[in-house]
Amino acid sequence: MAEHPGLHPYRWVVVVASALILALAMGSIVNGMSAYVVPMEAAHGWERAQVSLINVAGILGMALGGLLMGALADRLGVRPVVLIGVIVMGLAYLCAAVATALWHYYALMFFAGFFGAAGVFAPVMSIVGRWFPVGAGLAIGIASAGQALGQGGVPFGSALLIKSVGISGAFAITGGLMLVLLVPLALLLRPPQAVTGGGAGADESGYPPFGLVVPTMCVAIFLCCTCMSVPLMHLVPHIQGRGFTADEAGGVIFLMLMVGILGRVAFGKLADVIGAIPAYMSATAWMTLMIYGFILIDDLTLFYVYAPIYGFGYAGVMTGVLTTVAAHTPPSRRGAAMGIVTMFGWFGHANGGYMGGALYDLTSDYAMAYGLAALAGGLNLVVVGWLYWRIRSGTRAVPA
Repeated sequence: MAEHPGLHPYRWVVVVASALILALAMGSIVNGMSAYVVPMEAAHGWERAQVSLINVAGILGMALGGLLMGALADRLGVRPVVLIGVIVMGLAYLCAAVATALWHYYALMFFAGFFGAAGVFAPVMSIVGRWFPVGAGLAIGIASAGQALGQGGVPFGSALLIKSVGISGAFAITGGLMLVLLVPLALLLRPPQAVTGGGAGADESGYPPFGLVVPTMCVAIFLCCTCMSVPLMHLVPHIQGRGFTADEAGGVIFLMLMVGILGRVAFGKLADVIGAIPAYMSATAWMTLMIYGFILIDDLTLFYVYAPIYGFGYAGVMTGVLTTVAAHTPPSRRGAAMGIVTMFGWFGHANGGYMGGALYDLTSDYAMAYGLAALAGGLNLVVVGWLYWRIRSGTRAVPA
């Protein structure tokens, strides 16, 4: 009899490979452009909102591409889709090294998002959940921690590269690293049946209605990602606006997101203990209550103290989203579900990232942007609380 895939040791190879892929791929496309905002503003005279739209283009591409790539992963398998994704991203970043006009960056990042990052995120998370039919929260938390590593490490590394080799050199090195490192890692993403000799044999009965969970989570993730993307894209320039250097500002967000690695794992484990939705709500409340505090800080030391505390709780939000979708959607439709839900998450990221730049250009301050981010976080709690109530009051016995 084949060993149950949830107990097979190869599952940890999949988790580690997934975490490393997400680190470089998602760190680059989600907020890697934050290190380029001020240098591009200075080098080309573009407005901060215009530069922020480069990041928006990548995230919108990833959002729209998720519909296609998530469904393709369900049909063709995860490994070929992820391979396409990492190759496209690497080539797009190499091309960005020779871009000369603003629209070049918009087009390249949209392409990198649509065919690249969209082929990575939802499929990777789908395969991790399939390898862990039991205890998926911790596994998803560890894989998701890779994204946190990248979201801290990529902007920090990009800032150092820009300082050493310039904007074009930083794009070129990032693209080369994607091709050299991510292609071999993508080859490790074998499906459970390729190792165990059989399918996962998951029972797809007992799940709440797909038409309840997915649309509600789309609204929820849009709101929570609008909230979280404001500091992700604009904490570095906000700290620079307080009179500190790019290296000092980059160090703050790097520390915040490194601590966030622990938060993603911790909230993943918490989801296994108290349920996916309560863990998700706990992380969202943490983020919502603390996000405006960045506006009240002027001292660099306080930024270094406050940011990691915020980061530990904020990091659990995306883990909560992923574990909630994994817990409440059937395996045969999980790739599509991840693609649909995360599409609205990237819309939220794009919304918050652009909102921060546009409101800064309007007011010369980030206070309004961070205030609206906190409002979005509060609304998210209302939406997720309603979903939790609907599932708990339903007739089907499902994990909450």
